[in-house]
Amino acid sequence: MRASMRKMIAAPKLKPLQQITPATSLPPTPFREATFPTPLPTLSLTSSTTQSQLLTFLKFHLKSPITPESLLHFLKNKLHYHPKFTHLDFHIFQWASTIDSYRHDHHTYEWIVRTLAVSDRFDALGVVVLDIIPSKPCPCSDGIFCCPRIEPIFRFAINSYCRVGRLDDASLAFDTMRKLIDGRPSVAVYNILIHGFVKNGQHDKAMRLYDQLILDRVKPDVFTFNILISSYCKSKHFGSALELFKEMRAKSCEPNVVSFNTLIKGFFRERNFEEGVAMAYEMIELGCQISTVTCEILVDGLCKEGKKLRASELLIDFSRKGVLPDGFDCSDLVEHLCSGSNAGRALEVMEEMWKTGKIPGVIACSTLVEGLRTSGYIEDALKFVDKMLKEGILLDSVTFNCLLQDATRVGRTIEADRLRYLASSKGLDADVVTYNILVAGYTREGKAKEGEHLIQEMLDKDYIPDIASYNRLVDRLHNIRNFAGSGIEKAVE
Repeated sequence: MRASMRKMIAAPKLKPLQQITPATSLPPTPFREATFPTPLPTLSLTSSTTQSQLLTFLKFHLKSPITPESLLHFLKNKLHYHPKFTHLDFHIFQWASTIDSYRHDHHTYEWIVRTLAVSDRFDALGVVVLDIIPSKPCPCSDGIFCCPRIEPIFRFAINSYCRVGRLDDASLAFDTMRKLIDGRPSVAVYNILIHGFVKNGQHDKAMRLYDQLILDRVKPDVFTFNILISSYCKSKHFGSALELFKEMRAKSCEPNVVSFNTLIKGFFRERNFEEGVAMAYEMIELGCQISTVTCEILVDGLCKEGKKLRASELLIDFSRKGVLPDGFDCSDLVEHLCSGSNAGRALEVMEEMWKTGKIPGVIACSTLVEGLRTSGYIEDALKFVDKMLKEGILLDSVTFNCLLQDATRVGRTIEADRLRYLASSKGLDADVVTYNILVAGYTREGKAKEGEHLIQEMLDKDYIPDIASYNRLVDRLHNIRNFAGSGIEKAVE
């Protein structure tokens, strides 16, 4: 059935016309004199005008004798940009194949294979790779050796078939390629087809192809093993994945970060958390740099099982060993620790990262500040925000104002005001809420001079709507100063 379908595609409903005689409507003499050894192709078009336009277009742009260079130039630079004829590229390609004096070379084969593949014309692609190329090989294959571009051409076709799940066609193309090339296929082609089987849930076929790879004496590489190890883990055969990992090491194929990440995730799926952590340390001992994905697998897996402190210990140790990757965001761990009343531990993790130059992101910092203030660690929160601001990391205005309010309530208004000034110098302008919080703090502490300075700034920024509001703020400052301890502080609050 497949052969008959290819035969139908290989012989489209074309109407060979008789050789067109020169006419006054044709191009000037140099083009009218061009003759072709075989009738020009025309499709069964509904309009004779369109048919005539195609013939004129061909005679104008494609001179005889046709060569692979001239045909490729015509297909790429002429036909490809014509809105009415661009879809006829395969038919023109087939027509050229019927000319006795013409032979496609690897340049035209490579162009048509890529064009058909990227435009998802897979039936036509099958005609090229399964029929035309084997029956009419590139002139480079006339000698002892096969054309060196055959394997790359077929590799692109196989990859395209695997991309859309046409694995039977990919297998046929692979078998055809094996017959055409000299020697054995490269491991990259095996990997493409193995990955195609795995991606479509055909693990058994992937393993059979791996066995064929070994029989063909092709050395598997790290990508081969990573694909199969991942497939074993997804199919819940973790023991087989470990055996394949050992085979990988026995064949002197060094695992990479993907290999270890896959196995660590597999250990965690099997709830063997300490073995997964041990695998991470083995990875470090072998000199394989852990990635942000490695850290995310470890932290997320441990936190989901309630092992938040173990995850924090791991990150602190990684940081002290200098193996913590750049760009790792520990915001999830900080959130887990703060929600579990372990804000102090979260601060320890962040401080350790900061020491080694791994400055956390603004989300992690904001989460930590919120956790510290809600846990009552106001002084630690103030110190941490001071460090943030000096590094140019700005909190959102809501979190910043909440921290300032907490600081004023514990008598740290001067420090809160200093942070306000530092934040303003870094680009976080104080709003009316910020000023009201600080003025209320100075009022409670009886610091009228400092409060008046802030009120004057508020007046300059039009934060005070009228003179009555201004007088009320000033009166409160002086009343608290004159009658400190009389209970008016509580009335102001």
